[in-house]
Amino acid sequence: MILKNFINGQALDNGTGKTFDVINPATGELAYQVEEADESIRFAAIESSQLGFEIWSSMSGLERNRILLKAVSILRERNDELAKIEVIDTGKPFQEASVVDVVTGADSIEYFAALAVSIEGSQQDLGGDFYYTRREPLGICAGIGAWNYPLQIACWKAAPALASGNSMIFKPSEETPHGAVKLAEIFIEAGVPVGVFNVVHGAAEVGAWLTGHSDIAKVSFTGEVGTGKKVMAAAASNLKDVTMELGGKSPLIIFNDADLDDAVSAAMLANFYTQGEICTNGTRVFVQNEIYPKFIELLKQRTEKNIIAGDPMNPVTNFGALISENHKNLVLGYIEKGNQEGAFLLSGGKELSPEGVEAGFFVAPTIFTNCTDDMTIVKEEIFGPVMSVLTFDDEAEVIKRANDTEFGLAAGVFTQDIRRAHRVVHQMEAGICWINAYGASPSEMPVGGYKLSGIGRENGSSTINQYTQIKSVYVGMKPLESPF
Repeated sequence: MILKNFINGQALDNGTGKTFDVINPATGELAYQVEEADESIRFAAIESSQLGFEIWSSMSGLERNRILLKAVSILRERNDELAKIEVIDTGKPFQEASVVDVVTGADSIEYFAALAVSIEGSQQDLGGDFYYTRREPLGICAGIGAWNYPLQIACWKAAPALASGNSMIFKPSEETPHGAVKLAEIFIEAGVPVGVFNVVHGAAEVGAWLTGHSDIAKVSFTGEVGTGKKVMAAAASNLKDVTMELGGKSPLIIFNDADLDDAVSAAMLANFYTQGEICTNGTRVFVQNEIYPKFIELLKQRTEKNIIAGDPMNPVTNFGALISENHKNLVLGYIEKGNQEGAFLLSGGKELSPEGVEAGFFVAPTIFTNCTDDMTIVKEEIFGPVMSVLTFDDEAEVIKRANDTEFGLAAGVFTQDIRRAHRVVHQMEAGICWINAYGASPSEMPVGGYKLSGIGRENGSSTINQYTQIKSVYVGMKPLESPF
């Protein structure tokens, strides 16, 4: 199969015939090829998006609402079909993709479809004269997605942009491009005008074109910090607005009064779900000394007993393959650094070759203990199934250590003391915090980071403000006074 760019409501051939390969991470084999967005595709995408914006932005919020809700219905009807596409692209287990990826993407579109009908301005009397404000769409927005949750991210970026009346050119990761095209097809089927959501394929060069193009009003990017800095610098050349959801090295703090089973579940969820390829993962697990022995014993037991690596399409598999061979080697390199720097390898730490998918890019769920704050595995984002367990004595100490990072995406606290829970969370330098929970990101809740973990927020009602601009209109009701 050759996947093409999706422009103006249909697949569009490029002019060069240039393609790139997409590899199935679970098998190491070619899944399909993708046509790169050359100059002809890029020109067509801008032209189409401009025309689509004119039509879409002139429609009422209620009209947009009805169309977007049709898209939600189609997404839900095709949940399993779309989930299988995500599995082939990402290597994650079907049991995850079938209940998270499509579901949460559809949730976001449904949530913002509801907000489309309530976008409003304000009015104030000025003693005869008055002024009012309008919230108007920005124009063409660019979305640049990551490879770990490709369809969900496409939905999360499209939902507020389209609900607000914008058009969007979306560039999925070159490693996981199929879901975005399916979303574009579903939008057309639901009645979204052609040109409102276009999809272009390619690597960094195509992303750089989007961020630097003068006709694009905003860029929403999900990815790693280094690339995010480049996106922001390019966007600054013509004062584009940016939303960036970047990396993290998030702390999970477990106090001695925590429910032990829940705490172990959270640690496993925050490190091994989606093979550890989640930016909010709580990869620095701080455990209070009093419960450390029991915590470690239960963590090791459950990790080695309950995690099942294998063919991601097998419904019993709950642990899949990493995205690529290069990324597998990167993760294994971090594991080796952990060993060299003196951390104790409690579990895992090796490649896996599950039956039937022996050539896939699998790394065992890995737990390091005896970790210190200055170790590479504790400081740097690994984006793989590698947990670093640290101990602490008291609240003040762990707060200071948890915040001692350049990242600030997420944090979790487990304790039965409600006062301590809120007291600690309020001191966390992180944009997303969980108390006695980890990882949940409902559409109603804004997500985003402090420090180097990002700018702006995705989801939540405040996101509408980031996809609209305020126009003030002064209305003179009295004769104009003038000295001339």
